Formats: sequence, structure tokens, C-alpha cells
Amino acid sequence: MAEGEEIHTETVQSSIPTGRVKRIMKLDTDINKINADALFLISNATELFVKFLAEKSSEVAVEKKRKTIKLEHLRIAVKRHQPTADFLLDSLPLPPPPEAAQTSSKPDRPHKRSDNNPVPVGTQNELRLSDLLSMAGSSSIMFQISCPSNELY
Repeated sequence: MAEGEEIHTETVQSSIPTGRVKRIMKLDTDINKINADALFLISNATELFVKFLAEKSSEVAVEKKRKTIKLEHLRIAVKRHQPTADFLLDSLPLPPPPEAAQTSSKPDRPHKRSDNNPVPVGTQNELRLSDLLSMAGSSSIMFQISCPSNELY
């Protein structure tokens, strides 16, 4: 190295728990051991991908003059980016048919669900990050998406 040059090193920490990423990776029976560098790269790539999806969904929400990112905005953002659409679009929940949206927008009385009869994934008003990343486990990372059934296409 030439005289006068300095080496700058920075420690980068992912906001996604690497332990959880490692557990998810080990769900693949072909994977026995995971290198620390590979785990670091996959954690950071996942974080960047989620940020990318959030930014693109936010752009769609702004175009639609909305302040809340909805499932519809996420679907549109995914459709606009072909490499993402190729693998993720089929995993996103489908919007209800138009006739179902009209009938379900004004229920006669509120319907209560018991804990032993949970709502299927993708039908609640929240989209789990774990669904996007195929995460497993009871303590999943979650973000809220407002998704009224009468505003889906």
C-alpha cells in the first residue's frame, strides 16, 4: 500500500436478526453449515430488498394520493418490477372478486373469531414480512398494511 493511504473500515449491522435468517436457511435440508460471511450477505440483501419494496410501494401510494401503503400498492409495485414479479407476484394474496368486495363492505354485524380458528394468511389487513420471505417461527416480523376490501381492484 502506498505511503499516506489509510484503510477505512466500517462495521455494518443488519436490522434483520441473523439468528432468524440462519434458522430459515437451515429449513432447507440441503444446507448443513452456513458461513458467517454468507449469513451476513443474505441478511443485508434481505434488508435491502424489503427497503426496495417499501420505497416502490410508497411511490405507488403517492401516485394514488394515499398516505397509507395498501396491499394494492405493493402488488402494483411488484408488477412494475419484472424480476420481482417473476418470483413474488404469485405469493401475494389475490384481491377478492368485485362482487365479494361489494357484499363484504357492509356486514350486518361484526364477526368475532376465536383464537383456535385464525384468519388465513393474506386475508387479514396485515401482510406479514415472514410471508414475503418464507420465514418460519412464532415470533415473526410484521408490518401493517391497510387493506379495506372495498378498495381492492
